Amino acid sequence: MPHTAQQFASDNYAGICPEAWDAMAQANRGHAPAYGDDPWTDAAADAFRRLFDTDCEVFFAFNGTAANSLALAALCQSYHSVICSSSAHVETDECGAPEFFSNGSKLLVAQTADGKLTPQAVRALATSRSDIHFPKTRAVTITQPTETGQVYTIAEIEALSATCRELGLRLHMDGARFANACATLGCSPAAMTWQAGVDVLCFGGTKNGMGVGEAILFFDRALAQDFDYRCKQAGQLASKMRFLAAPWVGLLDSGAWVRNAAHANACAQRVAQRVADLPGIGLMFPVEANAVFLQAPESVLAGLRERGWRFYTFIGGGARFMFAWDADPDRVEALIADIRAAALAEDLVPA
Repeated sequence: MPHTAQQFASDNYAGICPEAWDAMAQANRGHAPAYGDDPWTDAAADAFRRLFDTDCEVFFAFNGTAANSLALAALCQSYHSVICSSSAHVETDECGAPEFFSNGSKLLVAQTADGKLTPQAVRALATSRSDIHFPKTRAVTITQPTETGQVYTIAEIEALSATCRELGLRLHMDGARFANACATLGCSPAAMTWQAGVDVLCFGGTKNGMGVGEAILFFDRALAQDFDYRCKQAGQLASKMRFLAAPWVGLLDSGAWVRNAAHANACAQRVAQRVADLPGIGLMFPVEANAVFLQAPESVLAGLRERGWRFYTFIGGGARFMFAWDADPDRVEALIADIRAAALAEDLVPA
């Protein structure tokens, strides 16, 4: 089938990167034991332990919704609650899965303009009520990077984890684009997670160059008790687990996980820098990872659609462009040219 021109509406549009593809091909050479009792699954788990420099428990799921929901369910009972940002993926885009898999744990939503939680917001929600008629707060979840493409600094994560420890809460990180945050901060995965006080991480593979698959890392092994049963019950135990695990070996051992993210981030920066001078068009949020949110008149957005570009406007009405591991620099330049042309057509820039 013919390929369509590369689009930047979502980093889910991208294919599988060579390192992940090659590892899957190697895992496909012959038979291997099922349900994770294979050398590829062991190798992937060990690769995570080396990368994070700690003896964490590692599990594999098909997608981010399952990873986040099951991780939060492992932290909570049905009468507990989880604090999240109003724009968090667990709140806006997971169809009630966190509540479903936890048998009813309630999400407590903090209204945040930029998608980031603060210690003050966490404290306000966690201490708002303590009577038996209200679900007891048990966990906090942060998205790194946020749904608005911004990155929590290590200091910000440490401040949140300190508040969590003070209040007896667990800290979960939704890292659908975790690699992009690491590339932005130039820090080790350990520094941004367990060393900063994160208890559980969902590390996204799908948006980092894999076809499917997320990893769930428990830095406190006690929290992972019976998690394998939880995965099985939720339909997340792959019978041919090696095909979920092997791509991670390719990504992590080769270093492609961070190279892929750095390239995607650089493409986003290029777009942001090249359209920053356009009157009437502005960046809705700082560009800190692989997302660019552009605020523009509807006529300009219509002009971009007429030129064949696809994008989402579900956050604040602006155009969201996401750049993946395989973003073609020539196609990125074409997007920049068309943004400028659409603005010119509306007399937003000098001829």
